[in-house]
Amino acid sequence: MAREPRQTTARARNAGSARGGKSPNEGEGSRSAARDYNRRTARFIQSGKVEESAKKAEEAVESREREDLQRAEDEGRSHRRS
Repeated sequence: MAREPRQTTARARNAGSARGGKSPNEGEGSRSAARDYNRRTARFIQSGKVEESAKKAEEAVESREREDLQRAEDEGRSHRRS
């Protein structure tokens, strides 16, 4: 029996066209996400708000908010993959 060709969705047909024919799946580790993170981090550093943000974080850790922050961190860690 001859098989009929698979139908592809519009999304699958167009997925590679925006990237010059490359697959939209970047595999393990997303280069575009890493570039975006690095760009945003550099912009934050250049903004001069690092010291201010660090001071606010230190105050939060030393305040009554500490227990809430610890619970949130524990919750986040409970969902991580090994």
